Amino acid sequence: MALLTVYITNYNYGNYIRKAIESVFQQSFQDLELLIIDDGSTDDSRNIIEQYADRANVLVIYQQNKGLNITNNIALQLARSRYIMRLDADDYLKADALEKMVEVLEGNPEIGLVFPDYYLVDKDEHILAEIKRHDFDKEVSLLDQPAHGACTMIRTDFLRNVGGYDEAYSCQDGYELWIKFATKYPVANIREPLFFYRQHGENLTTNEERILDTRRTIKRDFISKNALELPVTAAIIPVRNTQLNGKALPFTELGGNTLLDIKIRSALKSPLIRRVVVTSADELVGNYVSEQYADEKRVLFVERPMSLARHNVSLTGTIHHVLEAPDLVQDAIEAVMILPIEFPFLRSEDIEDAINTLVIFKADSVISVRIERSSFYQHHGGGMIPILDQEKFTRLEREALYKHVGGMTLTYVENIKAGKVLNGKVGHVVVDQATSLGINSGYELEIARFWYERSARVII
Repeated sequence: MALLTVYITNYNYGNYIRKAIESVFQQSFQDLELLIIDDGSTDDSRNIIEQYADRANVLVIYQQNKGLNITNNIALQLARSRYIMRLDADDYLKADALEKMVEVLEGNPEIGLVFPDYYLVDKDEHILAEIKRHDFDKEVSLLDQPAHGACTMIRTDFLRNVGGYDEAYSCQDGYELWIKFATKYPVANIREPLFFYRQHGENLTTNEERILDTRRTIKRDFISKNALELPVTAAIIPVRNTQLNGKALPFTELGGNTLLDIKIRSALKSPLIRRVVVTSADELVGNYVSEQYADEKRVLFVERPMSLARHNVSLTGTIHHVLEAPDLVQDAIEAVMILPIEFPFLRSEDIEDAINTLVIFKADSVISVRIERSSFYQHHGGGMIPILDQEKFTRLEREALYKHVGGMTLTYVENIKAGKVLNGKVGHVVVDQATSLGINSGYELEIARFWYERSARVII
């Protein structure tokens, strides 16, 4: 019986699969079996795969479009080894990759999985960058950044203990697996690049909306399956009656609805929100909320003292003031979700995702973000200097930049009482491009209207 099972999944990657297979045969570690699973390819993949079918310790499987997670479970069922690892057909390994990952698992029987850094390459194998993950021994205390789905070596019996791969999901197998492992077993990384991840137009990872939706579903299902207790949460909507194009911002309309209504109703749509609290120093806002939501028991207006409404005053005081409202005290609110009205495309699904993220990863706060891929510079007197030297070849995970967009901030009440909105371990949820759009000018309002009128997205 081999110590390791490597399986290669393939669908129409005839241009790349030979490189993947050969990278396994060229490994310094050879106590392995290789499964090659073709998922109904229609290109010349089969002709290439058949050239390896008669080799010792090679098993070839042809199937018809079962999808990634079913294929993962087929490999798990067939594996008779201590460890298992998937290699995608368009990626390939360094010669010592398997040896180094096996060494970590052999030397640390409590570790559930190990993953390395990697190189990004283009379709012609030109190296574009080196991706270096955090140091999981010294730097990582919040496990909300998963390992790569492929080229992660897993202890086979641990993988079976967590039920293998959930076949309900058509993508993001690595994320689903990560959540199950990170909440049950220690994980480890090797801080050197051991495989080559190929970027090309056919990669599944280019479909952002599908990825984000699947990740939200994975977290929601994990909460349900494990019966995890969620905090009693209030959504707080702080409102200033600022002017935009000659009209008060909260009463500015988008798609026939005011920005204030959009925010209130998106919060109400989430079953995880116990109370929706609008707070403002403006009497017009208070009257509007009282009249429009008189029959909605979950909606509450709390007048904001003028001393807390000034632009140079921290929002913490306002949140603390709101939490003293008798209704919120009676509800024993444990967490607050701050939702400014300037971001109308934030949905109830995003709100739910933030609360689930807070609980799953045991964070203290959560914010909504997008990864910032632009280059940033500072002027140091003598000219423009790039921040973090973003153009360099080696890209460090700890140097990635994230922009707080969508306006969503979730935190425990204890943090507010301590005088901080964000405190301790701050987790994150990535939102899509539309959700990141904020309305702070007439130009941004026109963009929002243009986008809304031409999309199928329903914001409330």
